[in-house]
Amino acid sequence: MLRPKIPTMPTPTGLVTPPAPVEPTTVVQHTPTTPAPAPAPAAQAPPRPTIQLTPGAVLALVGGGTAVVLVVGAVLVSMLLAVAITGASVAICALVIRSLINAETKRR
Repeated sequence: MLRPKIPTMPTPTGLVTPPAPVEPTTVVQHTPTTPAPAPAPAAQAPPRPTIQLTPGAVLALVGGGTAVVLVVGAVLVSMLLAVAITGASVAICALVIRSLINAETKRR
């Protein structure tokens, strides 16, 4: 019921002809008679405006970066703490269950 069906290789029917041989060809290079036109000069892009940071903007950037680092750090530490607490509680449960099983086997 659950056995895979292996397909059979189909056999050719009728007259089978070998592939035709490929003849090598020669490559002829033509030299252009007229020279190619010179490329048009590209339009220059306007210069980028320079960004000038004021002391208030620098302070805001530093404060924002510090806040992001602190929030991400707090989230990661809380996740690590949650994993550690869960692992400790599972270990304590395993010890309690093992002691209950051992106590019951000693009573018999």
